[in-house]
Amino acid sequence: MSTIQLPDDVAAALAAAAADREVSVDELAAETISARFGPVRRTLSFAAIGSSTTGRTAAEAEQLLEEGGFGIDSADR
Repeated sequence: MSTIQLPDDVAAALAAAAADREVSVDELAAETISARFGPVRRTLSFAAIGSSTTGRTAAEAEQLLEEGGFGIDSADR
C-alpha cells in the first residue's frame, strides 16, 4: 500500500465518512479511489437482442408463426 497526503479538511471528511460507514479510513479511501480509477465496466450492447418491444408473449409469437405456416415442411401439409 502507498501513503498519500491529504489536506486537513479532506482527511477530516474522509475520517467522518469512514466512521459513519463503520469502516477504516484506509478501506474507504481504497474503495473510493478504486471506484474512480479502477477498471471500466462495460455493458454488452447485444445483451438485449431478441427482447420484445411489442408486449407480445412467447406463446403469442409462436401462434403467429404457426398461423403463417412458418417452419412447416410442404410434406407436412
